[in-house]
Amino acid sequence: MAQAHEARARLCAAHGWDESAVKLVPVVASGDRIQDRPLAEIGGKALWTRELDQWLMEDRIDAAVHSMKDVETLRPEEIAIAAILPRADKADRLLGADTIAAIPAGARVGTSAPRRAAQLLHARPDLEVVGIRGNVATRMGKLAAGEADATFLAAAGLDRLGVRPLAVTGLGWLVGIAACVAVATSHWSTALVLWLANRALDGLDGPLARRRGATDLGGFLDLLADFSVYGGFVLAVGVAVPEARLACLVLLLTYYVSGTAFLTLAPLLERRGARGDGRSVLFVGGLAEGTETVLAYAVLCLLPAHAETVLWVFAAMVALTALQRIGLGVRSLGIRAPRPLRTTSETLPEETP
Repeated sequence: MAQAHEARARLCAAHGWDESAVKLVPVVASGDRIQDRPLAEIGGKALWTRELDQWLMEDRIDAAVHSMKDVETLRPEEIAIAAILPRADKADRLLGADTIAAIPAGARVGTSAPRRAAQLLHARPDLEVVGIRGNVATRMGKLAAGEADATFLAAAGLDRLGVRPLAVTGLGWLVGIAACVAVATSHWSTALVLWLANRALDGLDGPLARRRGATDLGGFLDLLADFSVYGGFVLAVGVAVPEARLACLVLLLTYYVSGTAFLTLAPLLERRGARGDGRSVLFVGGLAEGTETVLAYAVLCLLPAHAETVLWVFAAMVALTALQRIGLGVRSLGIRAPRPLRTTSETLPEETP
């Protein structure tokens, strides 16, 4: 529908029409109705055009708007491609991980596109491809439900949604806080769904920000949201499971040390010329990162009776991460940085001929 709205706006602008002169008529195509099988198994690209073609033939509509990628190569002679909108970004965006290299080994990546699957497996043959189709909301919901660990979205589709990265960050934070409340009240199944939805939203705001230009404010708020949800989740477990409170306290302490090392080391490394991956803050990795945190909190929701054991194990992993970051800092900052060349504004005396 976003493309239909754009087509109407351009038609009205070109002909001087009022917006009410062009009526949008939603048509549900077979490709939208059938979401559980790959297109190749149920009719290919014609599934996106069949109904609209029929409506055109019956004069029920005057024009149809398609994504060109959904239009078959061989078209009915009675129907002409009358105009094409300016080409949008052809790139794909990854949802659920910052980069393809950051996807954990053996993870499931959702896509029903043969091209995306082939390119992904060429770069990462250790990954598993599972079929996922649908719009942005549908794919995020499937990630939250655990049907896949990551998926792809068309950059053009994200642009047409008009969603601001900060709005996604804010929504993700609210969902994360709701997950914490669900944990504190021992609604573990609800907490699991909300937690996975929070992580899916967190995976979406990064690609949106990099697409539209990452900002320092966005990076700051993203870190603030992550840290508050991570800590709030642990506090909530302490409320729901009293016998795990000591483990919760130790985990929060290891979070504090690891986070402090991260936030102090990142800008110092950047000053020495280290380059990141496009995020607002240079990422300094370690043993327990995003994927491990997602898994640990999911296990807490699935096995609350074993919360104390899970927390102790994860606290040890975070402690090792803190040691890794401290060690990296000692090694990296112990090397003397190259001094900049000194310059002077003084005028040298002229040589005597």
